[in-house]
This record gives sequence, C-alpha cells and structure tokens, in this order.
Amino acid sequence: MCGIIGIVGTSEIASALYDGLTVLQHRGQDAAGIATAQGSRLRVHKGNGLVKDVFGKEHMHLLSGRMGIGHCRYPTAGSEGSDEAQPFYVNSPYGIALAHNGNLINTEQLRGEVFAQDRRQVNTDSDSEVLLNVFAHALAKQGELSPSAAMQAVCEVHERCVGGYAVVSLVLGLGLVAFRDPHGIRPLVLGRRETMEGVEYAVASESVALDILGFQRVRDVAPGECVVITSRGELHAQPCVASARPHTPCIFEYVYFARPDSMIDDVSVHKARMRMGVKLGEKILRLRPDHDIDTVIPIPDTSRTSALELANVLGVKYREGFIKNRYIGRTFIMPGQGERVKSVRRKLNPIPLEFKDRVVLLVDDSIVRGTTSRQIIQMAREAGARKVYLASAAPPVRYPNVYGIDMPSAEELVAHGRNDLEVQQQLGCDWLIYQDLADLEAAVGGPKQRLTQFDSSCFTGEYVTGIQPGYFERIRQLRSDEAKHRRRQS
Repeated sequence: MCGIIGIVGTSEIASALYDGLTVLQHRGQDAAGIATAQGSRLRVHKGNGLVKDVFGKEHMHLLSGRMGIGHCRYPTAGSEGSDEAQPFYVNSPYGIALAHNGNLINTEQLRGEVFAQDRRQVNTDSDSEVLLNVFAHALAKQGELSPSAAMQAVCEVHERCVGGYAVVSLVLGLGLVAFRDPHGIRPLVLGRRETMEGVEYAVASESVALDILGFQRVRDVAPGECVVITSRGELHAQPCVASARPHTPCIFEYVYFARPDSMIDDVSVHKARMRMGVKLGEKILRLRPDHDIDTVIPIPDTSRTSALELANVLGVKYREGFIKNRYIGRTFIMPGQGERVKSVRRKLNPIPLEFKDRVVLLVDDSIVRGTTSRQIIQMAREAGARKVYLASAAPPVRYPNVYGIDMPSAEELVAHGRNDLEVQQQLGCDWLIYQDLADLEAAVGGPKQRLTQFDSSCFTGEYVTGIQPGYFERIRQLRSDEAKHRRRQS
C-alpha cells in the first residue's frame, strides 16, 4: 500500500505536494519521492525514510514547477533499497515520471514482454517501473502527444496489466495523467480549487490530502477511467476499458489503511467503522446475551471508532487502556516479524487501573499474523485483567492479499488453516469473536448501499482478476518474512 498525489497548479506546487504526502504518510513509511515538471525538464528527488526526513530545504528549492506528483512507499515485494523509491522516470518517447499504488499480478510476464517485444529496459524489481514502461511504450505508438493519445495509451495499459493499481504520471509537453485499475481496487480521488490565477486540480489516494490543501473533493476517479489535466489546466476524462467490470474496491481500506476522515468511493471511512462496531456488538449480544464484559478497550488507533460503537451497543464502559508512543511506525508494516515483536511493547503501554480485576474486551481492526494480538493479550493479563476477550472488526484473514497490501504467504497468517477456536488458543485469549463478512460488507456499503461488491479476497480467497498458476509460490518467495530477512542480509 502506498500514497500518491498529483497536482496541476497555477504557481509553484512542491510545498503542496510535500504537505499532501505528510497527510498520506500512514500509507507508507519506507520511502518518499516528488517529481515536478518545469518547461522541458523533470526534477526528481526521492529516498528512503519518512517524508520529513527525505526532503530538506535544498531539495524543495530544486523541485520547481507548477505541476508534479508525489509518492510515499510501503513495500510489498522486491527490494527494500532506495532504488525502489518512486516516482520512476523514463525519457522515451517523452520525459515521463510515474508513481503507483497497488500491485500487478502479471509482473513477470510483463517484464519479459517489455524487454523482448517493447525493447525497453527495466532496472529494478518494482512492478511500478514495469507499469511505467508499458505506459511509455503504448504512448509512443500513438504518434502524437495529446489527451486523446494518453487515453488510448491507458486503454492499452488496462489490456496488458492485471492487478489493483492507481497511478499518477507526469508527461512532459502534456501534463498530468492519472488512472485507476478497471475494478477500482485501489482508491483515487479528484479535487479542484479556484485561485486568483485560475483553477487548479489534484488527484490523491485519499480525500484527506485534498482537504488539507484546500481542494474541494469533486469525485472519485471511476474504475478504468483516465484523467488528463494539461499543463494549461484543462481537464479531460473518459473510461478506458472495452467492457464494464464489477467495481470491487479493497475493503481493507475501510478496515485499516485509510484515515477515518477520508471519503473513498463516496463512503465515509469513519461512518463505515462506526457501523462495523454496531454489527460486531449485535453479534456479541446474539452469541452471549448474558456476557460478563466489564470494559471495552480499543487497541489504538484504527479500532477506536468501532470499539466505541460496540461498547454503546453492549451497554458497557468504553475505556482507553493503552497509551501509544506516537513516534513508532505502524506495526503492521514493520519490515519483519522480529521488528514487529520488538515494536509492540515500545509502541503500547497498558494503564493497569483499566485492567485490574476486570473482564475486558479488547477490540482490534483485524488480526493478520497474530503476533501483535498475542503480545497485547499478555500485556492485558500482566496489567491485572481477570479475563481477556478479543474482538476483530474484520473476519479471519486466511489468504494473501495480492493487490498491494503486505499480507504475506498464507502460512504466516494465524487464521490460515485454523478455525476460530484454534486461533483463540494460538492467541491466548479467553474468547475470540470475529466480524462476519456479510456484516462487514453491509457496514461499508451502508444503508444506501453505495457499494455492493468488494475485493474481500484476503477473507474469501476469491480473486476478482483471477490468479495464474504458481503465483502464490512466487509471492511467498518475495514477501514472506523469511524472504525479506534473506534480502536484508545479502
């Protein structure tokens, strides 16, 4: 999962890109980069680390221009070095910089085609660089540089590239080209603002990035749609898929990744999480109407909204039981199991007063590997809890995510091949309760059912794009903690 942003403005936009990336930092903490265009020159600066660490005053001064793109990276596959930082750049057929959120599942096939058929060189393990070269090759075939040519090139990208992706790119001589995969798995939103000098446009992974920059959210980029904003500020948009496909946004955006103050596909993330808590509370009352829960305690931060609504449904106290160290990154995206194990106690510290002699229900947004949950349950016991129950606002995660979230090989998922009781025993809690998938999807869709289908593949094992034979073995070799450890040691 990554954060992307692109702006076409009426004045210098490097600082706006920087501010937008800081708001999207929760989507990726591994690396960051910005590319701007001024006349016939592209200027790029990128590197490993947080946005605030990658960009100094000297870098911002060099990133001149009225249009640009930005990226913050969260690695799912490939190398973890600085050569994987985005945006990527090619100079043929035009100067093109591109940043990408998501994951292609036919990367190896495309890598071979790009080299053997398209006669283009890919220098990293990143699928984003492959995607860039597919787009550049398709644009070269158009014989002109215009919004319609860019849209035709995106049509070819959709035909060749399989997976979940949202893309922002700069094309010298044209402007900003942004597009979203045909199923709309990865999010992308369009914004607009008026200045004294004219109209400015922006696209970003989440609407919150537009909010802080003063852009009005216009709409989400539609699945398969291409949006072109020329350097003169002219907006062009059209669908670029030959046939309609089901709109299946990633449901894990609402469960965990997105900020609660974002709107994704016209659904409030905050409201979706509130409804998750209500649904989960109703399930607990069905299963244990005479429950003995004294206190509901969220595992901060993402689960707070769900936990509060759950407590209201149960009619029990909601309490903050853990203090979070704000200077530790998101545990889920730590690079390896060892780091995740070490980081939990550095990240959270219990308040014994809220646990002593109580039956506590801990609420988390989801349970993936189980490492964090196991330690937090033990911390609650050490703080004096009489019983520790655990509720997950999401169903059991039993399958890898292949569209851009680092849910690794199935063997590393605590719920894979286990029933709920077996997971409960693995985690060491007195009772484990999961959200039902139907309730989760209803919670995100809401009473108006704005969304009716989702990419819920990490819960169901059903992949909307289909999966090629041998793919899961390849991602196991790339994305397991063991594989990442070997790469870091090499």
